[in-house]
Amino acid sequence: MKRRHFISNTALGTTVATALGSCTSNSIQRSNYDISLPFVHWKMQTSWPRSLDTIFGGAQTICDRVNGMSGGKFVITPYASGEIVPGLEVLDAVQQGTVECGHSSSYYYIGKNSTLGFGTSMPFGFNAQQQNAWLYHGGGLEAMNRVYSDFNIINFPAGNTGAQMGGWYKQEVKSVNDLKGLKMRIPGLGGQVMSRLGVNVQVLPGGEIFLALDTGAIDAAEWIGPYDDQKLGLNKAASYYYYPGWWELGATLDLQINKDAWRKLPKEYQYILKAATIEANSNMLSRYDAQNRIALQSLLREGTILVPYSKEIMQAARKESFELYEENASKNKMFREVYRSWNKFREEISQWNRINELSYGNFISEL
Repeated sequence: MKRRHFISNTALGTTVATALGSCTSNSIQRSNYDISLPFVHWKMQTSWPRSLDTIFGGAQTICDRVNGMSGGKFVITPYASGEIVPGLEVLDAVQQGTVECGHSSSYYYIGKNSTLGFGTSMPFGFNAQQQNAWLYHGGGLEAMNRVYSDFNIINFPAGNTGAQMGGWYKQEVKSVNDLKGLKMRIPGLGGQVMSRLGVNVQVLPGGEIFLALDTGAIDAAEWIGPYDDQKLGLNKAASYYYYPGWWELGATLDLQINKDAWRKLPKEYQYILKAATIEANSNMLSRYDAQNRIALQSLLREGTILVPYSKEIMQAARKESFELYEENASKNKMFREVYRSWNKFREEISQWNRINELSYGNFISEL
């Protein structure tokens, strides 16, 4: 029996060390992994309906990997929006300890602190690759954890949707004047920019968007992109599909963890959880790119009308975005500190991407 325990111990330690070796410099030493680690069961509240298999799937990926790498000793059960608390109250549930962790978007909670917007996506900010570069290697994650600390939360990037679409409209919008008075579902700082352009902004969880758009309670709505938008049936409620989603060019989703619960975890489980979020972050982006290409063709066959935002709207939105940032920076010291660092990184990485990827993209688009 002792020999069997030793073999199991070694095998499990090897699995964990291999999984984490490429993700963290603090890789677990096989000899230190203890099969006597405690059984832990957490609840994870998400902001997503189960029907959206890619975005809810990011939460499921974390739970599956944590279970597998811990040998079933660390179990996290994911809950869909509304199963414990509503989808827009995840941060509150995590902060209060109602659940140990949540899978959500930080920009849903900018009413608590506008700086939380940086954790998801900022209008005219980063694409997905740039966002990850900033979070993992540009001081972004450390900055966001300082913000979340006020809510007794530690966070990790745990999914990215890639560049989103600009939303579904029942009528064409050709100018800024056409936006005035429209009722549109759009959260975050993008919603604040739209509000400054005259839009009557609404914030609704994903599961409520179709009914509101279909019944005319709202005139327009943005969600994510072709794959999820089609699943919600938004193309059946509106015909005009605008692009680009300038407010979410690389939207990150967070795993929000109650700090008290985090501190109680053995170090081995903390490493496992970090590794699982990295996989979820990478995998979700890849899945969306793969699925959106097919869903877009399907939407076009069904009669969806693709329309680019006019240059007038884009220029006005960009102007309002950076004016909003300056206003927030003047009122919020934390926002000011993060914004200055974020903006410097944005300018530098944009210069690099203009040289490499953009030049290639422009060439290909002209063929």
